[in-house]
Amino acid sequence: MRARLLTRYVLGEMIPTFFLGVVVFVFILLMFQALRLTEFVLVHGVKLSTIAQMMGYLSTSFLPILFPMSLLFTVILTYGRMSADSEVVAMKATGLSMWSISTPALILSTLVCILSLQTSFYVAPWGNRQFEQLVAKLGSMKPGVTIKEGTFSEGFFDLVVYANQVDNKAGRLIDVFIYDERNAQAPITVIAREGELVQDPERPGHSASLRLINGSIHRGSEGRHTKIDFSTYDLQLFDPIAEQNHFSSPTSMGMEELSARIEKSINAEGLPMKPQQRIEFLTEFHRRIAIGLACLLFGILGVALGTSTNRRGARSGGTVVSIGVIVIYWALAVSAESLARQGQLPPGIAMWLANFIFMIAAVFLAKKTWA
Repeated sequence: MRARLLTRYVLGEMIPTFFLGVVVFVFILLMFQALRLTEFVLVHGVKLSTIAQMMGYLSTSFLPILFPMSLLFTVILTYGRMSADSEVVAMKATGLSMWSISTPALILSTLVCILSLQTSFYVAPWGNRQFEQLVAKLGSMKPGVTIKEGTFSEGFFDLVVYANQVDNKAGRLIDVFIYDERNAQAPITVIAREGELVQDPERPGHSASLRLINGSIHRGSEGRHTKIDFSTYDLQLFDPIAEQNHFSSPTSMGMEELSARIEKSINAEGLPMKPQQRIEFLTEFHRRIAIGLACLLFGILGVALGTSTNRRGARSGGTVVSIGVIVIYWALAVSAESLARQGQLPPGIAMWLANFIFMIAAVFLAKKTWA
């Protein structure tokens, strides 16, 4: 009976703190995107409603990493406060074991683990894909989103584009250089005085062509060079929405699709995987599972760290400790992921390395605290 009341009491304190932590961490991560989002509004004239959509999709894609962070923050803060107020000592005095005191954190960790895995498998890939589609749509309507003045840009419909001037409001480019290798057998180079983006009048932002004025087309094959001058030339562009529906990155694939492509060794374009591509897919596969299961480790670790001190400064110290643990974990995870993508460690080992290290730390601290 006492253990049940304790569980309801501690969970009642942790759940609001957990959701508050999610909101705080979403805000922090969006702040890192603030400069880019502000540029969309001030420079490219993107509507605030579109920016709100982008923020929503970004927040959705952040969820799998936000849940473990918020969980650790919640557990350390809650148990740190209980420890500082001597509630843990009082609970032990009534005959409750440390296992019973830790049960609420383990229950919440399990629930958050399931939630994190589900968002990592399905929700976050959807958010990534929606964000990619929205950026592609903006790129077709406002070339300045992807094309920078005086810079070779590679993100505009798989073309390498250079323009001395970009008039984003009119959708016009001045002094244009384009290298088009979408057809690998016959790549072409186009030089033009001006370029103008022409939208599909029935579906703006879904289909477009680039109308080039006063220029020349250069094609080389078998040691010969062909030059064709033109006054007007329409360079057909891909439909960004259709392309995004067919070809997506591993981070934008649902877990079933990702697993199926790994099993069949087929990449996002439906072609046999190259070794580097297989590493990318395997890294993403293991990363999703490892991040979700990290919630269980953070729950145990949070209780151990939160109850390891009785200092009155534990309330503020809990925040500092949780941030420190999060930084260490993600530093290890990112470093291991980099080694995996470089082929220096197998993805199945690299992506679980941080979890393994933290599991050892969690077990050690739990034994020390619960002894």
